[in-house]
Amino acid sequence: MRPTATVLVYSDDSNTREQVRLAAGRRPAPDVPLVEFVECATPGAVLKELDKGGIDVCVLDGEAVPMGGMGLCRQLKDEVFQCPPVLLLMGRPQDAWLATWSRSDAAVTLPVDPVEFASALASLLRRERLASA
Repeated sequence: MRPTATVLVYSDDSNTREQVRLAAGRRPAPDVPLVEFVECATPGAVLKELDKGGIDVCVLDGEAVPMGGMGLCRQLKDEVFQCPPVLLLMGRPQDAWLATWSRSDAAVTLPVDPVEFASALASLLRRERLASA
């Protein structure tokens, strides 16, 4: 893994994207790299960024419109070669079964809890670092 990790954040809501950035901070845990964010407000922008490469983790808003992060996650897992791990933001804990259906690698509920989010993101970054080693 590079000295900096790139995290793609997809949400049509700029406030949700800001919550993610603030919750992660510059480094979500001492043993993971510094984080840089790529923000996307549309599914097309997500696909374009993933085509470029260099994304270590995707954070997808399950409540986004017109396409929610759960459906987008499932599409990415089907269509993107070596799709990065996906952290899904869910509207309610009862939606955990949908997170499983979407094949996300982790899920947390909205609004973003900084401790829970940073822990989940750090876990995916560690896993990605081990996979690339």
